[in-house]
Amino acid sequence: MTTSTDNTIPASEITGLLLAGGRGSRMGGVDKGLQNFNGTPLAMHAVLRLGMQAGEVMINANRNLAAYESFGVPVWPDSLADYAGPLAGFLTGLERCETPYLLTVPCDTPLFPLDLASRLAEALARENAEIAMVSAPEAAPEPRAAPVLRPQPVFCLLRTSLLESLVRFTQAGGRKIDAWTAQHRTVLVPFDRPGDAPDAFFNANTLAELHALENR
Repeated sequence: MTTSTDNTIPASEITGLLLAGGRGSRMGGVDKGLQNFNGTPLAMHAVLRLGMQAGEVMINANRNLAAYESFGVPVWPDSLADYAGPLAGFLTGLERCETPYLLTVPCDTPLFPLDLASRLAEALARENAEIAMVSAPEAAPEPRAAPVLRPQPVFCLLRTSLLESLVRFTQAGGRKIDAWTAQHRTVLVPFDRPGDAPDAFFNANTLAELHALENR
């Protein structure tokens, strides 16, 4: 049973979108979302976590569609050609989304927080923003330095009314997420509270990183 994210945006109004449409070039060209993580495909971990936070879940993938469909949720390939990147996934999600909000997550970050949707939704409503984007710690440059917060643009809560804007942006050749989000009211939501897992947004770009994440 899915519970409400907060008093302003219930989970039933959020569709979760798993971004699994990349080439996996840094992982040797394998389909990253189908690589095993603790015995289960990476993408399945994310689908299960999304399912606890959103009313609907769908996957953006461009190959091995039958494998992704076996997860039990709708699968949609990019509407833009040539592996146009995460923004192509955003576009596909906004085109297919039937709820007022779309929550995007990548397939290579299996430990993202279970309160991701609620915290992004709270900030979006509070700031009357169009986009709420995660800002998460990354490794500090010095061993004793405080971690640096960095925007994570593939972790976004979007108003689905942004579809027309994104269509215009991509039709004009735009492909960079931050160049598009900069056109809209965007609130950065820090995930550095006491108790927040420091590696919640760690993503596995290579098989070595995936094995390192398994061993944590």
